[in-house]
Amino acid sequence: MLNVDLHCHSQVSDGALAPSEVAMRAKANGVDVWALTDHDEIDGIAEAREEAVALGMHYVTGVEISVTWASKTVHIVGLQFDETDENLVRGLASTRSGRERRAHDMAAQLAAVGIPDAFEGALTYVGNPDLISRTHFARYLVECGVCKDTADVFRNYLIEGKPGYVPHRWARLKDAVGWIRGAGGIAVVAHPGRYNFSDLELDVFLNEFKQLGGAGIEVVTGSHTLEEFVRFTEVARRYGFLASRGSDFHAPGESPVDLGTLPPLPASLVPVWHDWHM
Repeated sequence: MLNVDLHCHSQVSDGALAPSEVAMRAKANGVDVWALTDHDEIDGIAEAREEAVALGMHYVTGVEISVTWASKTVHIVGLQFDETDENLVRGLASTRSGRERRAHDMAAQLAAVGIPDAFEGALTYVGNPDLISRTHFARYLVECGVCKDTADVFRNYLIEGKPGYVPHRWARLKDAVGWIRGAGGIAVVAHPGRYNFSDLELDVFLNEFKQLGGAGIEVVTGSHTLEEFVRFTEVARRYGFLASRGSDFHAPGESPVDLGTLPPLPASLVPVWHDWHM
């Protein structure tokens, strides 16, 4: 059985390792088919592909697009697309815009509760204000001793109702799915268990996603519990979605699941990679 990991991040977005280092870690953990899916950014693809091919892994183009749907942020993973597609490139650039302004607003909130210089501190982890994210702020809050780890940060800061939370308007679901499909790719809902949808909200969201041409959902992923593996296996069958698997790895010692270490997809599901030529 192939070891497939189709969701992880590098320092091009909010991971801690270079794309080539993520590739090496994936290979060391026995991954056969791999995609780097940085947030709203595809600049790591060339390096990731080169290292993956050199290591003997099958490489798949990937990205994770931030979407605002019904005032909630959801993530759509794109796989197997042409990364030179102009509409996709423009769309990702437009989605990234506004991150720096939001980051300054987040830093102002943190300063108001006695945590100064958070913007500058977060920026040391990313280097590019266009890509600055909550994860970079979280790492800074751990570095300066405010919290013991990034999980502790997200319990006490940067989430709705806590200091440092600033909402942002991301791409529309229609646009994100359209960019991926227009570039010849497959659109997949990332970690659907994370969104705290009611049953009705989930049904409306998944039906809209499917009508727009969305093809799959992540069933086995690093942020799902064993119960959610079972739940979203049934969801995939009910809606006729292809099933995906991905660790959502960000950094050693920080991510709950390492690359390539998840259980396999249930045999009753059709994997998103079922018709890929490998």
